[in-house]
Amino acid sequence: MNKSNWNRRAVLKSLGLAAVGAPLAGKSMASESQGRLISFSHKNDKKLDKPVKVIVIGAGSRGWGAYSSYGLKFPDELQVVGVAEPIPYRRERISKAFNIPEENQFVTWEHVFEVAKFADALFITTPDDLHYGPAMAGLEAGYDLLLEKVIAQSWEQCNDILKLAEKKNSIVAVCHVLRYTPYFRKMKEILDNKEIGDIVSVQHLEPVERIHMSHSFVRGNWGNAEKSNPMILSKSCHDTDILRWLIGKPSQKVSSFGSLTLFRKEMAPEGSTDRCTNNCKIEHECPYSAIKLYKEQRGWLQHLNLEEVNDNTIMRELRNGPYGRCVYHCDNDVVDHQVSIFEFEDGITASFSMEALTHYGGRRTRVFGTKGDIIGDEHTLTVTNEETGKQEIWDADKAQKFASGHGGGDHGLVYDFVRAVAYQNAGILTSTIQASMESHLMGFMAEKSRLQGGQVESIDM
Repeated sequence: MNKSNWNRRAVLKSLGLAAVGAPLAGKSMASESQGRLISFSHKNDKKLDKPVKVIVIGAGSRGWGAYSSYGLKFPDELQVVGVAEPIPYRRERISKAFNIPEENQFVTWEHVFEVAKFADALFITTPDDLHYGPAMAGLEAGYDLLLEKVIAQSWEQCNDILKLAEKKNSIVAVCHVLRYTPYFRKMKEILDNKEIGDIVSVQHLEPVERIHMSHSFVRGNWGNAEKSNPMILSKSCHDTDILRWLIGKPSQKVSSFGSLTLFRKEMAPEGSTDRCTNNCKIEHECPYSAIKLYKEQRGWLQHLNLEEVNDNTIMRELRNGPYGRCVYHCDNDVVDHQVSIFEFEDGITASFSMEALTHYGGRRTRVFGTKGDIIGDEHTLTVTNEETGKQEIWDADKAQKFASGHGGGDHGLVYDFVRAVAYQNAGILTSTIQASMESHLMGFMAEKSRLQGGQVESIDM
């Protein structure tokens, strides 16, 4: 792995304090935006002179539901003027919603670049293995990018995108949406204000939840590392990113352990078949029954290829598509549990556990400082200062925020992105590609450590 292509010191110098998440000095659009967004309010915001025009490449649940939907709520800020999507009904759905002319409706991403540039930016929300191609082509064509995480499938590909973005002086926002939630912004503010003193150590848990695991990381698009990415990247680069952002200092070493325990052929119950629809003898009692989850409960349907939702279309998809497969008979190989230990500059330590086999979701974080500690569960933050004896509880659920996924983070990110593009000021964003590179390398090196039996790996930018 060639890590010398990107030098942390040079990037930090070029970005100033913004690279580690601190406010920019002086009165600028960056500092004003970051201050406002703690409450995610549109009140008294300066209106944009004109909406930012984007082309959506990949109109699935992220491109359509998570990000483009911002333009339906705030059409004076975001206008979708083109789409590339191979599934007809998805392409038609977004085209109808935004009145996209037929000549700007494309089947695959390559077709977008067969015509002259006609928008300000691209939303690249394709599967992981289709990030690199459109990102490189988009930068060459002069577009700014909203790039869904993971940046790409290898450190070398990530480097290629970074170098081209810097050559073209383009804005690339990586979709680390947790940074844009009231909850994590408040935690960052508390830590930056030294309310618990200097950070000593962090414990962070990501409980994925069993059904989420079975849907997305067994049956779904992210179950196979070669087709997508290892779990520490495809799911948990949010978490390596949050750790890096909160701590605000370089990571230096990692050791990681984990494996796939449950969702393997060897664990298949007697009487199970390759599909839940193939007369499986235990389907009615299996907690992962596709018939129960998708047909009866109507859960997780956003990833199924369903133009119309009814019993017939769902069952047809379950008989023929990937989501009808038995969870013990898939081609998945990503881990269902992984523990990583990171050491940061100044001896700060962080432990991170990704646990898929839970009945609950919602990240749990504990930060231990020289003067106190923070306990959080994505709903409330309990802040205790041992020196003063003061304890405060902050309720994120009562914070003013966008009504969007990831606790308001999806639309919080788009809010920042349209302003960054409109004012050509990357400092408005906290998750530029420059700021996201190190947390990606943390994931790549953690996976290397895991495959080497926990060998300590250096995270040397």
